[in-house]
Amino acid sequence: MATESPQLFLCPISMELMEDPVTVATGVTYERRSIERWFFKYGKATCPATMQHLASFDLTPNHTLKRVISSWAERGSSPSSPTGALAPMARERLPSVLAGIEATPFKVTALKSLRSCMALDVAAQDKFVAYDGIQVLSRVMAQALAESGAGGDFSAFRTCEEAAAVLDTLPLSDDASVDLVLKPECMRPVAALVQRGSAEARLHAMSILDKVSKASGARNWTAGVDVDDMVKSLLDLLSDGASSKLSSRALDVLLDVTARSPSSCRARSGKDVVEAGAVRVLVELLPDADRHVTERALLLLKRLCKCPEGRLAFAEHGLAVAAVSRTVLRVSGLATKLAVHVLWLVSCAARPSEKVLDDLVTNGAVAKLLALLQVESSTSTKEKAARMLRVHGAFWKQYPCFPADLRDYLKFLN
Repeated sequence: MATESPQLFLCPISMELMEDPVTVATGVTYERRSIERWFFKYGKATCPATMQHLASFDLTPNHTLKRVISSWAERGSSPSSPTGALAPMARERLPSVLAGIEATPFKVTALKSLRSCMALDVAAQDKFVAYDGIQVLSRVMAQALAESGAGGDFSAFRTCEEAAAVLDTLPLSDDASVDLVLKPECMRPVAALVQRGSAEARLHAMSILDKVSKASGARNWTAGVDVDDMVKSLLDLLSDGASSKLSSRALDVLLDVTARSPSSCRARSGKDVVEAGAVRVLVELLPDADRHVTERALLLLKRLCKCPEGRLAFAEHGLAVAAVSRTVLRVSGLATKLAVHVLWLVSCAARPSEKVLDDLVTNGAVAKLLALLQVESSTSTKEKAARMLRVHGAFWKQYPCFPADLRDYLKFLN
């Protein structure tokens, strides 16, 4: 099994091993490509980890950290692990650590130590839960969140972030653990981390939500959080495009939020997500997205385009048809299936605008629909492609750019 990279070696933006670490004015080190993208592509003037305003965009190479990372990579090893001979000792100390963690003024240090002891030790994780560790973490996070909100104390918020990192080491797969996490004193801090935590903290918070979602069955974990604020924060995160890991996790949470709304409220939920700007964000995410992110973005677009507001937002975006059409027969079979479904929804599920039909032919989507009928693809995808061609073929044939050799094929379809 591959050795996990130490957290110190990971870029706070991309959460990937740094190759060219550079330090900004706040003293935080990032991968050069990630922080330059943050500054110059997205126009940010803050330190991503601390959100402090930066008066200068100067980047200082961190040669020391680069040498340490290179040395670690060459050895193929990591700092000492709590497993092995030290693991039983660490487990025995759990009751005393948990008993004192709420009172110690050095909570971040204590939580970091606790996290390293539990990360790869299943027995320690089991003992942690048995000793009411989840309840302790919930109280620590709730208190830290209250303190950070009252006085803007950044160190208190770091405590909240580190406590969530400890919570994320747990499987959270049993009903008792899920019930504890779903309580407001735990869910509110987790939701706050999704909204305004560091990149690492957001990954931990969204991982916790993913685990709870999978284990909670029909229960709706969104009942205890402000869904509107969370959706806006997730869309902001997607707009930043800082990391494919963050984008993928954010899309998973958004998909879960839209799927878990009660059936009577699902249409309203979709409308709210659309009104928050989701269609625009998803469309603009597609051109630079990897396969995993593309498939999830298309799945969410498909859900949103089932409501009139979603189809209208799609039609009004100048690049929507082009961005979705580009993924057909290019990314994966699933992406093609989802993209065709989106195009079918905006062109056949309701009366489409002339602009949408115009964009479909001028961006090459019509030629791809015809190609789909001749290659191996799912039956439902072929049926949707054929229906679009039958319904709108006469309109598309009027265009000079419509391929002449495809006109006879349209006659065959009709």
